[in-house]
Amino acid sequence: MKEKKPYLVLKKLLDKAPPARDFIGALKEANSRTGFPDLIAEVKKASPSRGVLRENFDPVEIAKAYEKGGAACLSVLTDEKYFQGSFENLELIRNSGVQCPLLCKEFVIDAWQIYYARVKGADAILLIAAILPDLDIKYMTKICKLFGLTALVEVCSLFAPLETFELDIANTKKLLQGERGQKIREKGIMVVGESGLFTPADIPSIPLVNNFFGN
Repeated sequence: MKEKKPYLVLKKLLDKAPPARDFIGALKEANSRTGFPDLIAEVKKASPSRGVLRENFDPVEIAKAYEKGGAACLSVLTDEKYFQGSFENLELIRNSGVQCPLLCKEFVIDAWQIYYARVKGADAILLIAAILPDLDIKYMTKICKLFGLTALVEVCSLFAPLETFELDIANTKKLLQGERGQKIREKGIMVVGESGLFTPADIPSIPLVNNFFGN
């Protein structure tokens, strides 16, 4: 993919791209308006643990339904190997008139992917601490800031190994406890309880998240 669209080509496309939408601003606005934790709804065809989730998969139709239902932002799977996603889905959603900021959910290992995601319409990028050295995260975060993108840094692997794809909503609660949680609050970092929420009943099970988002 890099050979087909090298950096020089992407930089020219970036010059013509509209500004990235405010991902964090959209989450804060939704929380302020409703008083509830904001929702990042996920456009995902399949997962390694559950297989194909929806055979008749229309990313635009799903994205519009999420937006109509009140989602603050959307997460779009672009990984092909494990989630049967694509950057084309991201582009289709962005060009469909959907106004929600879009998170590109991908296994990012190369800065080129950030350039490509921005060209395809991403407003935020997922960076996974389990697969990126600290220096790479700092470098890629700087690139995100340069493009006006939000960097969502996934740290769930502090509590569970990434290779199992195991989900535990208690991880977010653990993250906000003790000295680590105090530092997060002091720095004003927005915390996302990522994945593992299937019904509204799951949300009260992580009360520290409710308190954090309410602040």
